Amino acid sequence: MKAISYNAYGSADVLEYGERPDPKVGPDSVLVKVRAAAVNPVDWKAREGYLQGGLEAVFPVIPGWDVSGVVVQPGIAVDEFGVGDEVIGYVREDFLSRGTFAEYVAAPVRTLARKPLSLSFEEAAGLPLAGLTAYQVLHRTLKIRDGDTVLVHAAAGGVGSLAVQIARHTGCRVVGTASARNHDHVRSLGAEPVEYGDGLADRLRELVPEGFDAAFDTVGGEALRVSAETLAEGGRLASIADSEVFSYGGRYAFVRPDAADLAQLAELAERGIVTVHVDRVFPLEQAAEAYRLNQEGRTRGKIVVRVDWDS
Repeated sequence: MKAISYNAYGSADVLEYGERPDPKVGPDSVLVKVRAAAVNPVDWKAREGYLQGGLEAVFPVIPGWDVSGVVVQPGIAVDEFGVGDEVIGYVREDFLSRGTFAEYVAAPVRTLARKPLSLSFEEAAGLPLAGLTAYQVLHRTLKIRDGDTVLVHAAAGGVGSLAVQIARHTGCRVVGTASARNHDHVRSLGAEPVEYGDGLADRLRELVPEGFDAAFDTVGGEALRVSAETLAEGGRLASIADSEVFSYGGRYAFVRPDAADLAQLAELAERGIVTVHVDRVFPLEQAAEAYRLNQEGRTRGKIVVRVDWDS
């Protein structure tokens, strides 16, 4: 099969497009014919070696954890999916090697859910990792509830935009930080946009003088500090970007594959409650360019790589 892979940690320059062996399908996995795979910031962090303390790399590594595609072979113990089923997945294992930037991926059933029919394959590929991150942080870590006022950083980004929609559906008032060019987009998602940069804490206090019930940091650094400063008494703080969150009494969160959570997200997407904005689509052979663009950190929504099939 054709795939993107790398043989050593490094920049996007280490990514190579070429032939890799077809994946073997274990008893509890299905072989998925990949239609699209989304790029996430964690992908380049893994590629550059930042996760090697917790995830061993078995080189050569095929990167990517997000996928949408079609089941072509179920494992012998699988009865959840059959040939021809359209699926989405956050296909993360406990090591780096068998990723989704390929024509095929062997995906454990615990990582999969049925693809929302209302989404294209490109849109659907952008839902699993970012959507699960938003869903699990909001509902499990921050435990948001109807009537809360919630701060979401990078509200126009992949995780942030989905967090805004999920929090609004829960009945929360949402304030989202974003650059000025993305304010209309953030409003369209249901949040009140606030400009990044100097004076952010003052702008947030002016908008929410009583303080936030919950804050979701996706950026780290100054955004985390401001989040802590603008919480209400008893407010909850979570970060997916900066372990310094512990020093502020908050919690650090890392998304995990969960088929039930992913099915809930798929249902929300099917009902039109959450949408996925795809900013750019690249063919598989240009995945390195997709990674470079993602690493700039200025895109709105998701960057997706598409696998083109003749039929």
